[in-house]
Amino acid sequence: MYRILIVEDDPVIASAIEKQTKMWDLDAQCVNDFRNVMAQFAEYDPHLILMDISLPFFNGYYWCSEIRKVSKVPIIFISSASDNMNIVMAMNMGADDFIAKPFDQSVLTAKIQAMLRRTYDFAAVVPVLEHRGALLNTGENTLSYNGQIIDLSKNEYRILSALMENKGKVVSREKLMERLWETDSFVDENTLTVNVNRLRKKLDAAGLENFITTKFGVGYLIG
Repeated sequence: MYRILIVEDDPVIASAIEKQTKMWDLDAQCVNDFRNVMAQFAEYDPHLILMDISLPFFNGYYWCSEIRKVSKVPIIFISSASDNMNIVMAMNMGADDFIAKPFDQSVLTAKIQAMLRRTYDFAAVVPVLEHRGALLNTGENTLSYNGQIIDLSKNEYRILSALMENKGKVVSREKLMERLWETDSFVDENTLTVNVNRLRKKLDAAGLENFITTKFGVGYLIG
């Protein structure tokens, strides 16, 4: 079932869209924290986003640009600010379509279904993992935080993805070494320690202090 994330602060409009999309066998979820849209985006992992322009704290252009740093998920703007300047701005920010308010629900549904067909008939869904505002795009092997892209080596990426996939759980050193063995290079205990330390330094430098916690004699977890 396709998942639709609705970024709309008018509860009446948001609820109506949610009800309409569910009638067409689509799953839908409305954003409830407009300070941190990215966290809900990463947790819900939507196939398509409906985005208003005028939102509390940050406008839709801002969230569109933030999402585009980590994902190519289709974004359709829905707004009463439908003059040419706003439409052009939305497209330049990475939007895929623009629907002016007020709109007919059947037209919106048709646009959503058409966009889903075009996007996912020939493409796989790429999940994004999130923790403490850090976003790991597993399709592009990139980590972003506060608008910056943190460069990771292949081993650093494999370690971090294993930890973020098991958020809240300790991942043993043995499991992490198994993940690193998927590469062509030889991996021993010392190699794992060196890579974890390098990863920690990069995370600390980006502002993600104490992101990885050591459980001595067991393994690591993210905190």
